[in-house]
Amino acid sequence: MNSLHDMTVAELSQALKTKQVSAVEVATGFLARLGGNPHNAFLDIDSEVTLAQAQACDARLAAGTAGPLEGVPVGHKDVFVTRDFATTAGSKILAGYRSPFDATLVQKLGTSARDGAGMVTVGKLNCDEFAMGSANENSAYGVVTNPWDTARVPGGSSGGSAAAVAARLVPAATGTDTGGSIRQPASFCGITGIKPTYGRASRYGMIAYASSLDQGGPMARTAEDCALLLSAMCGPDLDRDSTSLDVPAEDFTASLNHSIEGLRIGIPKEFFGEGLHADVRAALDAALREYEKLGAKLVPISLPRTELSIPVYYIIAPAEASSNLSRFDGVKFGHRAKDYVDLVDMYKKTRAEGFGNEVKRRIMTGAYVLSHGYYDAYYLQAQKIRRMIADDFQNAFKECDVIAGPVAPSVAWKLGENAGDPVADYLADIFTLPASLAGLPGMSVPAGFGAQGMPVGLQLIGNYFKEAQLLNAAHRLQQASDFHLQKPAGV
Repeated sequence: MNSLHDMTVAELSQALKTKQVSAVEVATGFLARLGGNPHNAFLDIDSEVTLAQAQACDARLAAGTAGPLEGVPVGHKDVFVTRDFATTAGSKILAGYRSPFDATLVQKLGTSARDGAGMVTVGKLNCDEFAMGSANENSAYGVVTNPWDTARVPGGSSGGSAAAVAARLVPAATGTDTGGSIRQPASFCGITGIKPTYGRASRYGMIAYASSLDQGGPMARTAEDCALLLSAMCGPDLDRDSTSLDVPAEDFTASLNHSIEGLRIGIPKEFFGEGLHADVRAALDAALREYEKLGAKLVPISLPRTELSIPVYYIIAPAEASSNLSRFDGVKFGHRAKDYVDLVDMYKKTRAEGFGNEVKRRIMTGAYVLSHGYYDAYYLQAQKIRRMIADDFQNAFKECDVIAGPVAPSVAWKLGENAGDPVADYLADIFTLPASLAGLPGMSVPAGFGAQGMPVGLQLIGNYFKEAQLLNAAHRLQQASDFHLQKPAGV
């Protein structure tokens, strides 16, 4: 048997079910790897809670009442509220906050609900403050470093999740994707991550950034692992989440070994223009040739409004953020300023002290575009173009089954490289934003390496509710290549 930390979710699950190892042994092994908090990936770890969950898993495994992923460790991005771990969303304004309940996604994956998958929570993972960022440099609790090169960013906002999986600190983690925050860090850290169709996985208990865009999803080393987690995560939550879709849960592993002979893969010309770095282009071209060897057909398509996705997103998302983050005012929970003269002064000082620069920037932008006199000119126009972007995808899917392209224009950049230029980070989201605005499922699959040996991810985008097709396409590529098996030096 491989070392525990080198085993995939599927391998660990099988070893636990066949009694080759106990859940306590697995949890103890992974907790031992967290000493010193490598890469600053974790924000809260509680070994007593983790081991208590593992003991409960062993009891269920012995009794024959185990869930599908009983005893397998998982880390949760710190925007999912958890009863047994602190939840800060990477912000000082929520320092030390303890939720009285678990997010639905945490319940579905964990041991607290009767129908939970039985995974053991190892801890909470670092992220950009309120999921606002593309590099995990906006966390109030320090930057996360990329395991492939600690002088580089891991991507964001789910950078802690991606780094933890890449460094074998956990076999799987949860992330959230508002404009690419699962796919981009997965690409930068050489792992697999999928954002399902908007509404497929409940948003209840996920601290909101932009409610019409936020979607939780799994991050792991393989498409098979992501399929296992996504099968447990999805399903309607109509009583608690008004954006939840009334679509039954699905076993995404059932079609993993289907042939992709004749699969039409759309190649958007707008994704392969001048802005795409040559090393990324070379890795993607090699991956696409592999798909042709597997019997897939590459089809040229157009997504003509790709460039408009950046201004559209950075109007809509901040507008929703300015509304969502108004609840953090020092009244009911979280940080409260010590010295103030009246209620308004308390609001101002609490938010000035508690929020970081990027969060303040987006709140102000959002308040501006929603203000009287600018709503029609900015927000309403952005919503109209958002619909056109979604229509572009539907026109494209008349010609293809899956769309493929880059996740980001380049490999992970150096820490601090864009510190004085937030727009540079925004521009790096150009290939992930369109699918988010349309609410489509999208994923990143390891596709090789670019400059300085840094990972490159291939983005796959599917039509609504076509997660199984995406995961199968990713799985078949991983059967034909070994990029997902590579790991950083010293791990």
